[in-house]
Amino acid sequence: MGELKEWHVVDLLKATTDYFVSKQVDEPRISSELLLGYVLSRSRLQLYLHHDCPVSGEELDRFRSLCRQRLEGCPVQYIIGEQFFFGLQFLVDERVLIPRPETELLVEHALESLGMTARGGNVTATVLDIGTGSGCIAVTMAKLCPSLRVVAVDCSPDALAVARINAERHGVLSQVTFIQADLFEPYFTAKLPAAPYELIISNPPYIPRAEWEGLQREVRQFEPEVALTTPQGSECYRAIASLAPSLLVSGGALMFELHADGAAEVSGFMAVQGFKEIKVLKDYSAIDRIISGTRG
Repeated sequence: MGELKEWHVVDLLKATTDYFVSKQVDEPRISSELLLGYVLSRSRLQLYLHHDCPVSGEELDRFRSLCRQRLEGCPVQYIIGEQFFFGLQFLVDERVLIPRPETELLVEHALESLGMTARGGNVTATVLDIGTGSGCIAVTMAKLCPSLRVVAVDCSPDALAVARINAERHGVLSQVTFIQADLFEPYFTAKLPAAPYELIISNPPYIPRAEWEGLQREVRQFEPEVALTTPQGSECYRAIASLAPSLLVSGGALMFELHADGAAEVSGFMAVQGFKEIKVLKDYSAIDRIISGTRG
């Protein structure tokens, strides 16, 4: 990035972005902005509002250290320990999957199914979130609807520790019940609070293990494989669809985030279990991303 007597925000952002581009770092400008914003305790907007602000030597050293981690492939979200989801700030680290923008569509659709909007509401209902990870779905829904009760399940105690922190951070710890349970163990449902539920929602591991080596380096090396893959990619969908009828109220909804090629197969799993009004929604890239159905 060269040496100057004194760095200013705008110059440092440009030089770092150019350097990241030359090293083929994904999202070079956003990476530069988030890392420098973290060091300076400023938002991306504030960086540009104070673009002439000088960067001290200590700040520059810290920034360069973070940039080295980014060059090694570590996702920005893990470096700074946070990711925004639905406008809320979530703690994330290598214990949990980084929440994706596509999952926000799942939350939007879930809110609509319960009679709420993206701004929330005051609906009394109980939601089961299977594979909660960072808790982004459970915590967001609880935050937007104070009368909602959410049961958040994950097989990973490490992930649940992160999810609890996020629930506490957003003031919804009393609304969310965290359960450690493996979907494929014989007594999974016995570990859950008493049914029925108005909604079962899940962004399960859906990448076939054979596709793992073809994923981006920063995903393979840093994100938890257990949160992303299963042997065939479809096992969780099938298992949840088979359990859901006994857990949902009549007319209750089952909702999944989809693998890009999974709509037909998952729709079939749901139809076999008697789900009606099965709908598939596309994401911002026109890829099948959300599937939902109601219990008959």
